[in-house]
Amino acid sequence: MTFGKAVEPLLSIGMFSRRSRLSMKALRLYDRRGLLTPADVDPDTGYRRYRESQLAIARLIVMLRRLNMPLTQVAAVVTAPGPVGAELLTSYWDAVERRLANQRELTADIKERLLGHEGRPVPLDVRERDVPEQLVLSERRHVAVEQLPSWIGAAMGRLMNSARRYGGPVAPPFVVYYGEINEDSDGPVEACVPIDRAHQRSADGAMRCESAHREAYVRLRKAQVEFPQILSAYDGVTAWIGSHGRTASGAPREVYFADFRSASPADEVCDVAFPIE
Repeated sequence: MTFGKAVEPLLSIGMFSRRSRLSMKALRLYDRRGLLTPADVDPDTGYRRYRESQLAIARLIVMLRRLNMPLTQVAAVVTAPGPVGAELLTSYWDAVERRLANQRELTADIKERLLGHEGRPVPLDVRERDVPEQLVLSERRHVAVEQLPSWIGAAMGRLMNSARRYGGPVAPPFVVYYGEINEDSDGPVEACVPIDRAHQRSADGAMRCESAHREAYVRLRKAQVEFPQILSAYDGVTAWIGSHGRTASGAPREVYFADFRSASPADEVCDVAFPIE
């Protein structure tokens, strides 16, 4: 005797809703989005029925939505092969943690302002160091504040590629601000990558010498680099320079000594520095 393959039972939308803990309104929405399509739809009544095996996907959707994941990203996770879906989830949560870390820093700054401490910079661990003369590859540009992060990333990528022709960078790259970058001002700003000074004889328009100097600086975690939190670092170093009887002798800069993209929010990645006399 030959037995046919067992047919998987179909669940009414009401039963599926109860067992999946998704409302019928949500199920209809997910059907329209192609995220969770019923196994059967009556052509006359439009009545939906689901396979019991679809409960696993439904419950995964419930969990992902509890992470406040947007539906487009939920769809990408649940339709991807397991390992790929896990990578997408990791990437999403890493972004959430970066945003939370940035918001935590911003909350602390806002709290200081609400307590009446605005204009009184939070004490920072400001240090001094001597910086030797450097030959740098550079790009300078006027840039709007909303375009600044993308421009810095693109410019540094181009400069790092160019530096390989000269043996690679020999010191951390840095960004010099010759003017304010905000809603009303566009700099200019300069991205710089130090290379071996032996190439100075072949200097062209993309190279310049950065003079030796002493500088005051403060070290920041990645979460503190976000705008406007980073302004507290500039205010703090400026206040330190004045209180120690020193004078700023050059444009401020941000020195990126770690891989910014791969760093976690708590990792130290950047120095805000001012040349001083």
